[in-house]
Amino acid sequence: MRGSHFPINRSCNQENPALSRAAGRERFPLYSHYRGESHATALVDTVLKGNPYPIRALILHGASLLTSWPQPGIWRQVLEKLDFVVCIDRQRTADAAFADIVLPATTMFEINSYMAYGSVFRLREQLVEPVGEARNDYLIMAQLAGRLGYGDLYPQTEEALLRFVLEGSGFTLDEVRKAGGTVQIPSPLAEYRKWEKGGLRPDGKPGFDTPSGKFEIRSSLLEEYGYEPLPKYTEPTEGPLAAPELARTFPLIFNSGARPDTDFRSQHHGIAGLLRENPEPTVHVNVRDAQARGIRVGDLVEVRTSRGAVPFRARVSDGIVEGAVECNMGGGAAVGPQAWREWNVNELTDIDNYDEISGFPVFKALLCDVVRIADGGGSVRRSGIDDPTGENEHRARPVPAASERARCFVYLDNNATTPVDPMVREAMLPYLAEEFGNPSSIHHAGWDAHGALEMSRRQVAALINSRPRRLIFTSGGSEANNLAIKGVVFSGARRRKHLITTRVEHPSVLAACAFLETLGYSITYLPVDGFGRVDPECLREAIQDDTVLVSIMLANNETGTIQPVRECCRVAHERGVLFHTDAVQAVGKIPVDVAELGVDLLSLAAHKFHGPKGSGALYVRKGVRLSPLVHGGGQEGGLRGGTQNVTGIVGLGKAAGLAMAGLRQLNRVHSLRDRLEAGIRNLISGAVLNGDPERRLPNTLNLTLPGLRGESLVVALDQAGVAASSGSACKSGSPEPTHVLMAMGVRAEDAHCAVRFSLSRFNSEEDIDAAVAALHQVLGNMGKTVRFLPCK
Repeated sequence: MRGSHFPINRSCNQENPALSRAAGRERFPLYSHYRGESHATALVDTVLKGNPYPIRALILHGASLLTSWPQPGIWRQVLEKLDFVVCIDRQRTADAAFADIVLPATTMFEINSYMAYGSVFRLREQLVEPVGEARNDYLIMAQLAGRLGYGDLYPQTEEALLRFVLEGSGFTLDEVRKAGGTVQIPSPLAEYRKWEKGGLRPDGKPGFDTPSGKFEIRSSLLEEYGYEPLPKYTEPTEGPLAAPELARTFPLIFNSGARPDTDFRSQHHGIAGLLRENPEPTVHVNVRDAQARGIRVGDLVEVRTSRGAVPFRARVSDGIVEGAVECNMGGGAAVGPQAWREWNVNELTDIDNYDEISGFPVFKALLCDVVRIADGGGSVRRSGIDDPTGENEHRARPVPAASERARCFVYLDNNATTPVDPMVREAMLPYLAEEFGNPSSIHHAGWDAHGALEMSRRQVAALINSRPRRLIFTSGGSEANNLAIKGVVFSGARRRKHLITTRVEHPSVLAACAFLETLGYSITYLPVDGFGRVDPECLREAIQDDTVLVSIMLANNETGTIQPVRECCRVAHERGVLFHTDAVQAVGKIPVDVAELGVDLLSLAAHKFHGPKGSGALYVRKGVRLSPLVHGGGQEGGLRGGTQNVTGIVGLGKAAGLAMAGLRQLNRVHSLRDRLEAGIRNLISGAVLNGDPERRLPNTLNLTLPGLRGESLVVALDQAGVAASSGSACKSGSPEPTHVLMAMGVRAEDAHCAVRFSLSRFNSEEDIDAAVAALHQVLGNMGKTVRFLPCK
C-alpha cells in the first residue's frame, strides 16, 4: 500500500543503457524486462562460443556459479576461458580459485549502514573493525564506478551514503541519530477497495498494477511475449510420464534445495559447531525405498542421474514421500570438510532443463536412483536422521545442553521445563549404552538395571521424605495425576461418586475430572481468592458423604501461589476422604515432606528440577488402593505395567539427589526473582503482581503489564535473547485467556497482558540484569520493530 514503506532515495540507480544487447534476452525476454539485465545461463554461450558476443571478463559479486548452477563442469570451463575474473565476497568461494583478483568484503558488523523495513528506518552501526583487507563492498563498486567516470552518481563514503538514502524522506541523518538511530514514518490507515483510489498502481491511477489495469487471470503480458496467457500445467520434461524409458533406469524423483538449519547454500561449512550437526551432505530417502535397496541410516550411497553420480550420507525415514529423495545442496564449496568440498549436488542437475519463461534451472522433479556403496554404521549427525519412523522429522534441532544454552540466551521459563543438569546427563549415559539390561530379567544385566532403578527410588523418596516402596515410577506429572485420580475412583474401594478439585489446577487434573463427569461422577470446583489460594473452609463445606477424593495442587504453575495443602488435607481426613496433591511445580523448588503434609497421594516430574522429560513418580501412602491404568507384566507393584524407563528413572533419581542440595539456594533464587521484579517495575510502573506476594514459589514471577499483549512480548523477548512465558493460553486457535488468572478474578483483557518469568538455581545476577535490559530494549522498539497486539 502506498505510504506504508519508508522512502529510500534510489535516484543513483541507472537503467540498463542497452537492454536490447542483454545476453539471453532472446530466450528469456520477460526476465530481462523485469530485471533489466542479462541472464546468467547466457554466459556459457557468450564465453565459450562468443554468441551473441564474446565476454572476456567477469566480476562475481556475492555469487558462486560452481555451487548454485547446474553442471559445475561447464562453469569451470567458463571460468577457465575468461581472461580476467574478480571475486568480491565475504567468504572464500569455489569460484575464487579461478580469480585473478579476490576482494574481501566486510560483513555488516564491520561497517556503518542502514536497514529499512516497513515504515521503519534504522541505522546499523559498526561493531568491529574490518578484518584484514576487507572493505565495504558497496564502496568497492562505487569506487570502480569512479574509475570508469561515473563516480559523481554514487556516494563515495559510508557517511555520504547514509545522507544520500535519506534525501526526500523528511529526515536528515542528524535527526535520525538524535532519535537514537531509528525513525518511522506514520503508517497509513488500512484502506478498502484500494484499486478504486489508485492505491495499487505506481502512477496513482485507479485499477490494478497490470498492463490492462484490470485484475488479470488471462495475462496480457504473457500473451504479449508469446507465452500461454492462462495458467497451464506442463509435465516435467524429465519425469516418469514424460520420459518412461529413462525412468526404468532412474525410478526415483530427485529433489534438492531444501534449506537445513545448519548452513545457507554453500556458506557456514567452516563453522565447527554447525558441522557437528551436519558434517556431510545427506540424501533423505523413504524407509521403503531404502529397504528395497539395502540402505540403512548413515550408509554411504551414491545418487545417480543420467549426468553423473555424487556420494551422500543416507537419511532414512517416513518423513519423505515414497518414490522421492531430497539431496543437500551447497557442496562443492572452498571451505569445510572434504565431503562438503567435493560432493556437489549440481553435478546431477541439467543446465538445459529450465523454466521456459524465467529461465530458472530445474533443481527438482528430475529422475535418479540411489545405490548403497558402503556401510555407515548408522552414524549420521543430523536432527531427525536416526528416526526410522520419521516421527521426529517435524522437530527442530535438539536444544543445546544447559551449559551451552546459558551462553546463548537467558532462560527464564523454568516452570515450563528446566535444562538437564550436566551431572544428570552423565549419570544417564551408561544406561543408553553398556548398561542396557531389563530390570525384570534375572541375569546380571537385569540385576544391574534393577539395582539402578531401586537406587533412584531411594533418591526420590529422600527428596520428599517418603519410604521408597511408596513410589510408583511414571512417564511424568500428567500420568501421575491421572493414575492418582482415576486409580482411586476405579479401584471401587469406596463406591463414592463425588470429587473435589479447584479451578486453578493443571490441565491434566481438570481433564481427568472432566472425563469422569462423562461417566456419571460429579465434580465440585472450589473457587480461589484474588491471590489464587483456596480457603480450607470452602473445602469443608464442599465435602459430601459420597466424596471419594480431593485433589488440590501444592503450587500453581502460572502464579507460583502455594496452597494450604496441609490444612486442606486435615479437613479432608476429618471426613474420611483421600487427598491428592499435584506437587509437580513444588518438588525441587521448595521443601516437600509428605509426612508433614499428610497427603495420601503426591505427583512429581523430573523435568521440573533439572531431570529428563518423560520421567516422574506418584507417591501412594500405604493402604491406599489404586486401580492401574496400564496393565501388563506387573511392574511397579502391579500399578504400571511395562518395562521401566531405566535411563529416565536414573536421571530422575540423580536430579532428586541434586535438588536436595539445591534447596539450600532458595534464598539466592528468591533474591534474584525480587531483583527481576524491581527491574521490571522500574520500566513499567503499572505492573501488577499475579499471585500471593508472600506464599509463593521463590522462583516464580507473574506480572500483568498493562497495554502489552503477553504473547507478543514473549516473542519479542525471545528475539532479544530472553525466554519467558505468556500468561495467556491463546494458542491452537483458542482466543481465551488462562483459566488460572480468570479464576482469580483477573479481567480477560488484563489476563492477556500477563507474562511469567520462572528462575532456576542456574540463573545469575547477570542473567537478571540482561533480562531487564532486553525488556528495556523491546519496550524501546515498540512501534518500530515489534507489532504488539492490543490487550482485549
